[in-house]
Amino acid sequence: MALQPAAGARDLNPREVERQRRLCERLAEVYRHWGYQEVAPPSIERIDTLEAGGAIAGREVVRLVADAPLGLRPELTASIARAASTRMAHRPRPLRLWASGTTFRAFLGDGGDWRISENLQSGVELLGERSDAADMELMHLLLTAVSKLGLEPSHQPTLLVGHHALLGALLEVVPEPHRHLARERITAFDALGLDALPIPEPSLGRLRALLRLRGEPAMVLYQLEQWLGRLPLLNRLESLLKSVEPLASKGGVRLQLDPTFQPHFDLYDGLVFKLVCQGRDAPVAIASGGRYDRLMGRFCDDPSLAAGTGFGFSIAALQELLAPESAPGSEAGPWLVAAAEHTLLPAALARMAALHAQGQAAELCGRACPSQEDAQRWAEERGCRGAIWLG
Repeated sequence: MALQPAAGARDLNPREVERQRRLCERLAEVYRHWGYQEVAPPSIERIDTLEAGGAIAGREVVRLVADAPLGLRPELTASIARAASTRMAHRPRPLRLWASGTTFRAFLGDGGDWRISENLQSGVELLGERSDAADMELMHLLLTAVSKLGLEPSHQPTLLVGHHALLGALLEVVPEPHRHLARERITAFDALGLDALPIPEPSLGRLRALLRLRGEPAMVLYQLEQWLGRLPLLNRLESLLKSVEPLASKGGVRLQLDPTFQPHFDLYDGLVFKLVCQGRDAPVAIASGGRYDRLMGRFCDDPSLAAGTGFGFSIAALQELLAPESAPGSEAGPWLVAAAEHTLLPAALARMAALHAQGQAAELCGRACPSQEDAQRWAEERGCRGAIWLG
């Protein structure tokens, strides 16, 4: 008999489940205040939807044994984009949607064996809006949600911001046949691999400098302007970052412009961002997102509506980052209602019903409890907030 969960999976105890639920509820409250409506995309999708036109590597999709090519979703965006362009195609744009659910990814373990990881995610999608206002809204919504999570200054939250087109403009100094490989090596911070490319030295020198270019937005924008001139894209990035700077500063979030940053999944073709915090032992990414107009174009017949931007929080990463006592909505356990003898169980159940009617959690002690002291001791052993004893 198997005594351990599958490799890459984990069991959650009741307290962990409760903490994850409260984190999702706190985020959902923010989403609703901003006018977002909840959807529930399926866990199972066609492989061509999950791979998002090659944006997600097929080896990372957990495939199912079925007559049709099906798999488990590695993220939520592609499924929501498909549903928005089919079943919700008649609804006026922009669509503001949010969802939470478990995602699954296949990965190669340290021993060379394939494993499956599962992660609870919560996030939003803003669909059908091409303007910069959508990107600005998403960044403000992200920072508002972060302010409700109970992060501490010791977490040192940093919001990394990049742009797919910006990196493309910087790579124009590279001969066309080598641009794709140069992009891969820059985003992987592979300095040795970059030096091995057959690129003229002046261009290679700029790419080496690009590997080190990240930090305070004004400083990075100044250097980019020296290289590229005053591109309209730089003006748009400057306006975006200036608009979110007060909110980020208020929440203790450091803004960092990183022209080389690209997310793990190649879904995005515009603005990209990732929120990173300092964990106990290493940095922890708790949220990421960006603009994915090209992905929407795969599902949407109207080019003018083929636009999307969104982000997702990793609930498991948040749970590990936040101490139990600092997690939003954390509170003591239920009351333990105990009775001195079994004939008093109906009265104990009535007392529980009264507590429930007041919105308080209470659980029943099914065995006879000799005294108030015993009831209190049993309550402490079970993690209850206290005991109510009927003698």
